[in-house]
Amino acid sequence: MLSKIEKALQRTTDTKECIIGAGVVSRTGELFKKCFPLSRAIIVADTNTWTVAGAQVSDSLRKAGVLQCDPYVFDDPHLYAEWTFVQMLKARLQAEDAVAVAVGSGVINDLTKYVSHLLGRPYLCVGTAASMDGFTAYGASITKDGNKQTFDCPAPYAFVMDPEIAAAAPKELAASGYADLIAKIPAGADWMLAHCVGAEKIDPFSWSLVQDGLRESLSHPADILAGDVACTEALCEGLLMSGFAMQALQSSRPASGTEHQFSHCWDMEGLAYPDGRHVSHGFKVGIGTLVSTATLEFLLGKDLSDIDIDKAVGEWPSWEEMELQIRRVCEGKPGHLARCLTESKAKYIGRDGLHAQLFAIRRAWPELKEQIAGQILPFSEVYRNLKQVGAPYEPEQICVSRAHLRSTFSIIPFMRSRFTGIDLVYRLGLLPQLEHYLFAPGGIFE
Repeated sequence: MLSKIEKALQRTTDTKECIIGAGVVSRTGELFKKCFPLSRAIIVADTNTWTVAGAQVSDSLRKAGVLQCDPYVFDDPHLYAEWTFVQMLKARLQAEDAVAVAVGSGVINDLTKYVSHLLGRPYLCVGTAASMDGFTAYGASITKDGNKQTFDCPAPYAFVMDPEIAAAAPKELAASGYADLIAKIPAGADWMLAHCVGAEKIDPFSWSLVQDGLRESLSHPADILAGDVACTEALCEGLLMSGFAMQALQSSRPASGTEHQFSHCWDMEGLAYPDGRHVSHGFKVGIGTLVSTATLEFLLGKDLSDIDIDKAVGEWPSWEEMELQIRRVCEGKPGHLARCLTESKAKYIGRDGLHAQLFAIRRAWPELKEQIAGQILPFSEVYRNLKQVGAPYEPEQICVSRAHLRSTFSIIPFMRSRFTGIDLVYRLGLLPQLEHYLFAPGGIFE
């Protein structure tokens, strides 16, 4: 019987080989030789990832008889996925006729992924931390001209993940990965809503890759924090499946909903700690997951089988009126304004379209409500799990004040063309009620 990873690889567009398990870093050389039998290798790492895995990878390549160029090891203490480092790596790889072996799950992987794409080459990645789901996803998050952007590029052709190495990584990395993975719970509920209104139909294969076994991967947050190898492996596999699902569907829909829009917004603001370190993707998504979960609980508290559709349609703004609203909430943020105008225009519907969407929700609500209630975790459980795994569970822990969170929230309905729970709230005219539920005295984020 095929394993879950083997089944996933039947539909992935980019990744054709993947091995995961304790000690598998020693098999990197044999995997490289299988995938790229006539190629030389060049390891790309930073000083940390070289220490924890780079030397082992090099030794494995040597034992497999793979010729190697001198490794390219970034030694800049402020290394991040930024255009300057893209250019540096491109200059080095361009000078070598070799396939890159990225030793690192986050920054190193994104840089190598994009530069390999620019040079028209495949590459292999050796993950060193369970820090996010992007290591097996298409696209690379790169900051260019001060803006963090996702550049289209293939995922690694082959991937190696050794949970012994990931479990020994700094604790905040697995905590970040856990926060990114628990986001798939409300993201799944958002997809249910989008499916109901006809915005984006659920793809059963991609859905199952992410959601099957998801709760099991999330069930031991304290053990992940403690560095348990088996629990870290389960976390790694959950993150891998998310990346594979995005490859299979050629969309981030299986893994991203309302919660990721908070991360996109804060990315554009360059959210950072006082010492200048960037807040990790997972930590931003984790706080977004709390807001998204609260939003879905708010919707579950409403009897949407009794929607006054005519009232909602009558109050629906024209595009010109919505544009004015967007300009108000994005005042002083030209980057946000440009994005919100583009994304919101793409998903704007007229009154006939709104009527059809709300009618679909009203008709399906008794059954859909039960499905969503069975999909999501309670807000209190998400909060507790984030706390137990060592991830931020209050916005101030990522340097976002309550006022900042509230101002971000006002932008979220316009931030992306993807239909999510926040879009349903907006279409129902319930946004002021939700804002009160979240931020008023006695509210969740008072």
